[in-house]
Parts: sequence; C-alpha cells; structure tokens
Amino acid sequence: MGRVKYCVDGSKTGAGTKTGTKTGTEVDPETTARAMAHELHISPKHAFEICRAVKGKKVEEAETFLEAVLEKRAAVPFKRHKKKVGHRRGLKKWKWDAGRYPVKASAEILRLLRSAMGNAEYKGLDPETMRIWHTATKKGRTLKGTMPRAFGRATAKNTETVTIEMVLREEGEKS
Repeated sequence: MGRVKYCVDGSKTGAGTKTGTKTGTEVDPETTARAMAHELHISPKHAFEICRAVKGKKVEEAETFLEAVLEKRAAVPFKRHKKKVGHRRGLKKWKWDAGRYPVKASAEILRLLRSAMGNAEYKGLDPETMRIWHTATKKGRTLKGTMPRAFGRATAKNTETVTIEMVLREEGEKS
C-alpha cells in the first residue's frame, strides 16, 4: 500500500505510458475505462479491503454490494487487517469470518465506480457488460495536525489520505 510501484517503461508513476495504469498494469484503451481519485480522506486499510472485495465483480454487482455496505446489510471481509475484528453475518460466501461495515470508504469507492462507469459511457462502451478488472490503493500524503492536551502538551492528530485507481473492462476480453 505505501510503496512505489514501477511501470513497464521504468518510470515510477507511469508518466511515460499512454496505455498503462499508474501502477504499471497494461490496459487496452478501446475496451477499458479508467478512473482515479486522489487523496481521499478515508482509511487506507478500509480502502484496501473494499477494493479487494469488489475486484473481478461485474459493475452492477459491485454497485449493489457497495450500496448494501452503506446500509450495513452486507459486511466487507477483512482478510489482511483483521486483528480484533469481530465476526459478521453473511461472510460465509467469502469463506471468511472477520468483517466490518466501512461506510465512509464505501461511499467514496462507490463514487469512483460511478465515475468510471461515466467514463465508459463517454467512450461508447456499455457499462452493464463490464467488470472491475483492476483496482489499486496507494497511501497518499499525511495531513499533519495536533490536538492540545493538558499542561501545555500536544498530541499528533494526523489525517491519512488514499489514492485509488479503478479500471473497468468489457466482459468479452480475457487475459
């Protein structure tokens, strides 16, 4: 999540690749639609787990899942960041027990998904036949803050940010 990934041409952020993503995945511009959200004020851990849960799903299925998470009807399985996370109902289909309802992060990722669907429509692609082919979360910059305490002390109260990248791809393509 926090490390720099190198692209195919050797650049750090994909600045030289017209057909690649920022994390180095090659995409076909005729069959894919892409969207990015920079420095969102959400938890990097929640963003990672949600992106893992929606990757590979159809767009409508992912949209329904994220709306259910917003209403706390469906839980997101927490597979990497699972310490002291309670068991949740409905995670048997994921073959997992630990999960949460990250509402704020789900709302931002749902907004990003709808933006990618809009980009697909603009390119003349059919969003209903597309799948989420690639998602990546990267840690953004940390906004420094302090909270005053008693006796003249101060405690750091920093805000973490996240950059999320999503690529949708038409269903007929395989690779």
